[in-house]
Amino acid sequence: MKILLAIDDSKFSEAATQVALRELRPDRTEVCVLNVVEPILAPPYEYIGDVETLNAEQQKTLKHGKEMVGRTQQLLERAGFKVHPVVEEGDPKSTIIDYASHWKADLIIVGSHGRRGLDRFLMGSVAEAVARHAPCSVLISRRSFGAAAEH
Repeated sequence: MKILLAIDDSKFSEAATQVALRELRPDRTEVCVLNVVEPILAPPYEYIGDVETLNAEQQKTLKHGKEMVGRTQQLLERAGFKVHPVVEEGDPKSTIIDYASHWKADLIIVGSHGRRGLDRFLMGSVAEAVARHAPCSVLISRRSFGAAAEH
């Protein structure tokens, strides 16, 4: 089984990782750990005209994404999973969907911040967009890491 575990730097992604560790059999599962880094589109005022600083900030964000994916990879590998670490630049919603399709994932696991109402409308929901448009099944972990550890 091919699982795409989409992570960001949140406790909700930690919970999604814990779901993968608890619910999946390592001997039958290949996991792609994917972090999507959004490109800096509208530079903050202090960066206008300073392309080098903008590029440095983007590289710093990519490095952080690689470190995050690396930590999750180590955790999964220690549990016996075969892991493919991936960091991509782009819009998280479309990149997760496109990568799952390209990699032929059987399941996407993603954490959800659980926003409702106006917050969901203003912030958008990556988990919701992935669930609606994914080429495969989607498991959404709605608990924070602390709540998942308690149950």
